[in-house]
Amino acid sequence: MTLRALLTVALLCGAPGVFAADLALPAGASRTVERATELDSFNAPLGAFDGAHVPMQTLEGSVTRTAWRIDTGGLTSLQVMAPLRQQIEDLGYRIDFECESAACGGFDFRFAIEVLPGPNMYVNIASYRYLTAFKGPADNPSEALTVLASVTAASAYVQIINAVAASALAENGDATTPVPRADPGSAGQGEGRTPPTGDFLAQGFVILQDLEFATGTSELGAGPFASLAQLAEALARRPDLRVALVGHTDTVGDLAVNITLSRERARAVRTRLIDGYGIDASRLDAEGMGYLAPVATNLTPEGREQNRRVEAIILNVE
Repeated sequence: MTLRALLTVALLCGAPGVFAADLALPAGASRTVERATELDSFNAPLGAFDGAHVPMQTLEGSVTRTAWRIDTGGLTSLQVMAPLRQQIEDLGYRIDFECESAACGGFDFRFAIEVLPGPNMYVNIASYRYLTAFKGPADNPSEALTVLASVTAASAYVQIINAVAASALAENGDATTPVPRADPGSAGQGEGRTPPTGDFLAQGFVILQDLEFATGTSELGAGPFASLAQLAEALARRPDLRVALVGHTDTVGDLAVNITLSRERARAVRTRLIDGYGIDASRLDAEGMGYLAPVATNLTPEGREQNRRVEAIILNVE
C-alpha cells in the first residue's frame, strides 16, 4: 500500500463556515505540530528580503499553523514544493510570491518570517523554498496560505500556515467552538477536557487530553482515562507499532526543569500503559520537550493549559 500523508488545511469556500481540504504530502510525512488560533494575526510575505525588511501582508482572523517532517532522504526543495503548489492552484488560490533560498534572502528572509519552533520545524538555510498564495482582492485578501519547504540529506520539513480574515469568517457565518477547559488545580490535562478524537492510526499522533497530573509533579492520577484506553486498544490492534510518548509544558519555570518534568510525565504514562494495559515496554519510548513545542500561546492561562500535555506519536510507518 502506498504511504500517503494528508494535511488538513482550513479553506474558505464561499459557503457558510470553512471546509477541510487535503493536500497530499510525499510518502513518509508525519505531522510534528499543529497550532490553531481562533483570533490571531499573521504576516504573509509578499517578496524577498530587500536589504532592510521583507514586505508583508497582515491578516487578522483564524490562523492554523502546521509542520510536517518527511523521513525521506535525497529530496530537493522543489520536489517537495511543486506538488503542493499545483494542489494549491487547483484549489483556487492565487500564488503571489515564490522564492528559493538565496533568492529569498537566505538567512535574513528566514529570520524575518514566522517559523514554528524546532524540533517541529527545521530550516536549512542553503536549501529551502517559500510560497505565498491568496484568495480575494490583492489589497484586502480574504485568506492567505503560505508554504515553507526545507530539505536536508536525511529528511525534509514542510510548514503550512493558513490565515482566514475575520471579516470573511463573519461574512460566511462562521461560528467558533470554545476550547475545552481543564480543572485549574490540575496540570492542564485533567477533568473537563474531552478525550481524543479522530483516527490515531491514520493521523499518526494523538494528544492524550484527559490525563491528570498534580501541579508541578509527574504523578499520574488514578484514572481511568479514556485516552489511554483508546491508545491501548489501537496498539492491541496493531502489534507492529512503536510509539513515542512525549511530554510538554508551558513556559513557567526553567527550561531544564520543564524538560525533566515533561519527560517524567511521559514516563508515568508509559508505565501505566505497561502495567495497566499489558503493552510491551519495547514498543514505548518516553521523552520530554519542556516548553519547546507549544501548540498555543503561553501568554494566556488557556494557552498554557493547552501546552501542558502528553502526546503519543507513531514511530514506524509500516
